[in-house]
Amino acid sequence: MIATQVIRRPLVTEKATHASSELQRYAFEVDGRATKVDIRKAVEELYGVRVLKVATRVRKGHARRLKYGVIQTGSVKHAIVRIHSEDRIELF
Repeated sequence: MIATQVIRRPLVTEKATHASSELQRYAFEVDGRATKVDIRKAVEELYGVRVLKVATRVRKGHARRLKYGVIQTGSVKHAIVRIHSEDRIELF
């Protein structure tokens, strides 16, 4: 897979910002078919950093009620990437 297809967007939340500044961990929304090896290669290629560890999780979709009925939201895959202590990723 191409690196720009693997990583959809960085997750910029309060928890992710704290983890990036204190623990060298960055969160990304990734393609659902991407493996940990794909994610590692994509982050190293796009941001030029050394990746130490990749953890993934899948947030399941859920039903939402709207005025015209119930719809099912899609599942989203997130990756938390730990990088070397000497490297930085500038997201802003």
